Amino acid sequence: MKKMSVLDRILLLLTGLLAAYQIVVGVDGATALSMWTYTIAFGVLLVAGLLLIIMGFEVLDSPLVVIVSTIIPLSLSLGLVSDYLPGFTTLYLIFVVVGFLAVVITRYTNPGKIATIVLATVHGIAGMLIFLLPIILVLQGEMPGGFALVGVGGALIGVGGLLLAFLKAGKPILPQKTILTVLPALLLLMTAAFVAGFTFA
Repeated sequence: MKKMSVLDRILLLLTGLLAAYQIVVGVDGATALSMWTYTIAFGVLLVAGLLLIIMGFEVLDSPLVVIVSTIIPLSLSLGLVSDYLPGFTTLYLIFVVVGFLAVVITRYTNPGKIATIVLATVHGIAGMLIFLLPIILVLQGEMPGGFALVGVGGALIGVGGLLLAFLKAGKPILPQKTILTVLPALLLLMTAAFVAGFTFA
């Protein structure tokens, strides 16, 4: 396991500070449900960053990491659906609950190919929604251009989630050292994109 450098810790600390800032300022015009889900997502991101700083990359060996990391895209995507596709909120909420339970159950009962497929599917759907919905809203003229940065954050969270998912499954897309080297910067860029994008919401 790669040893965490001082630079890694600085990048993770900046990620945590940005997540904390977003929790405090919130998102203008958000529904009650989406405000909760955004707070949960950035709260989990804050805690995850702090755990990485304190415990190092070794904390990624815990099966709980995969489960906790799933909360972030599911919460963010549910918030976006609640705000901008309200007619689909109930249906998507069911997907979020079922998807999260499927990740939890397969992670502990069948931590092999099936668990990886379930995780990639849940992460993929949530990530694509976070990526595409803001960009579509901008192209349709319903949101300011800067809101597209939320979509950029969605693309980054999708990449990060899949890298970690396949790494945990023992079938890494990139060498472990490479993934751990880019992870802190990826988390910071992702969080910065979300915070910048939500300022235009």
